Amino acid sequence: MIDEFENVDKQGILEKFHRAKEFQKEKRMFDYKERKESLKKLYNNILEMQDEIVDALKKDLNKSEVESYMSEIGLVLNEISFMLRHLRKFSKIKRVRTPLAQFHSKSFQMPCPYGTVLVVSPWNYPFMLAVEPIVDAVAAGNSVILKPSEISPYTSKVVEKLIDSTFLKGHVEVVQGEKEECTFLLEQDFDYIFFTGSTRVGKIVMQKAAENFIPVTLELGGKCPCIVDEDADIELSARRIVFGKFLNCGQTCVAPDYVYCHKSIKKQLLDAIEKEIVIQYGISPLENENYPKLINKKQFDVMKSFINDDNLIFGGKYDEHSLKIEPTLVTSTFEDEVMQDEIFGPILPIVEYDTLDEVINNIRNYPKPLALYIFSKSKEKQNKILKYCDFGGGCINDTIIHIAGPELGFGGLKESGMGAYHGKVGFDTFTHYKSIVDKKCWLDLPMRYQPYNKLKYKIIKMFLK
Repeated sequence: MIDEFENVDKQGILEKFHRAKEFQKEKRMFDYKERKESLKKLYNNILEMQDEIVDALKKDLNKSEVESYMSEIGLVLNEISFMLRHLRKFSKIKRVRTPLAQFHSKSFQMPCPYGTVLVVSPWNYPFMLAVEPIVDAVAAGNSVILKPSEISPYTSKVVEKLIDSTFLKGHVEVVQGEKEECTFLLEQDFDYIFFTGSTRVGKIVMQKAAENFIPVTLELGGKCPCIVDEDADIELSARRIVFGKFLNCGQTCVAPDYVYCHKSIKKQLLDAIEKEIVIQYGISPLENENYPKLINKKQFDVMKSFINDDNLIFGGKYDEHSLKIEPTLVTSTFEDEVMQDEIFGPILPIVEYDTLDEVINNIRNYPKPLALYIFSKSKEKQNKILKYCDFGGGCINDTIIHIAGPELGFGGLKESGMGAYHGKVGFDTFTHYKSIVDKKCWLDLPMRYQPYNKLKYKIIKMFLK
C-alpha cells in the first residue's frame, strides 16, 4: 500500500502535536495572567521584528511598508491590545440566574479553552491571517499548532521565527510544508480547527474534522457584491471602491468582487473610478513600487485570462516578469466567465441594473457572499438590501473596513464560512463555556423523586411553566 505521507516528516510533526497536547494537559495557561504575559511578549516581539515582517511581505506580495502595517501588522497589534485590555473580564466566571425549582443553588458559566487548536492560514495576508487567530486562541488559553502557507514562504519563515522567540515549546508550534503536511495534520485529533482559505479546501477540512468530531471555524470567501445606487455620492464611492478592490492587488477575501451599479449612473461612476485609479496608483501602476503583485504565475495567468478586447473598459496592461496586472475594469453580465467564481485579483467587472428588486434577486441566486457593500443615501434602500440579502458582513457607503476593528466579529455563512473571530467573538470561538449548577446540601426538595403522586405533579407544574 502506498503511503501518501511518505515524504512527510511525520515524527517531527507528531512531536510538536504531542508537545502541544501535553502543554495543554498541564494547564500552563489556565490563569489569565499567564496568557497576558504571552500576549505582551508577542506584541513587543512584533515591534522588534517589524522590519523583517515588512521585508518578507515585500518579497512575497510586493506590499509597501504602509500597506503592510495598515492591513497586516497594525491589525494584529490592535487585536493584542484589545485582548490585553479585556482579558481579565472575558476570563471571569459568569453568574447566571438559577430557576426557583433548583433552590438553594447557584449557576454559573466557566470559560475554558478547547485544548489544542490547529490554525491553517492562507497566503494573501500571510502575517495577519496567521497570527491574529493565534492571538484569540492564546487569549482563550489554548495551545496552538500553526500551518502557514507554503505559497508565501518568506512571511511564513518570519512568522515561525516570531512564534519560536515568543512562546514556550508546546504552547504555540509551527509546522511548515505543503499540501501533504497539512493533510497529515488534519488526520490528528485536535480539539479545534481554524481554517482560512478557499471553499473547495474548506469542504475537505470539514470532512476531516467530522471524522473525529472536531469543531471548526471556516473563513472562506465568495463573490462580494458592491451595489452603487443612483443616489450615491459618486466620487466618494469611486474612491472607496478603488481602495477596497485593489488593496493587495485585489487578493482580499472581502474585496468588492464586482460593482453592481444603476444604469443611469454607470458612465459617471466609470469615469470616477478611472480617475481614482490614476490618483491612487498613478498613470502607470505597473511602475508604482507600492503597487502589490500577484502571488505567483498561476494566479497571474488566471487573471490575464479574464481580460479581452470585447470586455475591457480601462487598464488591462500587465508585466509577466513582475507578476503585476494594473487595476482593470471590464464590462460584464452574470453569464460571463469572470462572474462564475471569486476573482481574487485586480479585475473589477461592472454590471448594470434597472431596479433594486433585480439586484436582490440576482444576489440571492448566488452563494452567500462573505461581504456586501451598499453605496446609497437612502435609508430605505439600505435597509431593504440588508434585510433581504444574506452575507457575512459589510459596509454602508464604504468597503472592507468592517474587518478592521475588534468590536465586530468577522466571518461568513454557508459557502462563505462558518463561525467568526476578532475581539470578544474571537475569544468565544476558542472557548468552551462549562455550565455548572452548584447545589447546596442543607435542602433537598422531594418532588423530583419517585414514587410520584398527584401532589408532586401539581408542585412540578407550578415550577415548570
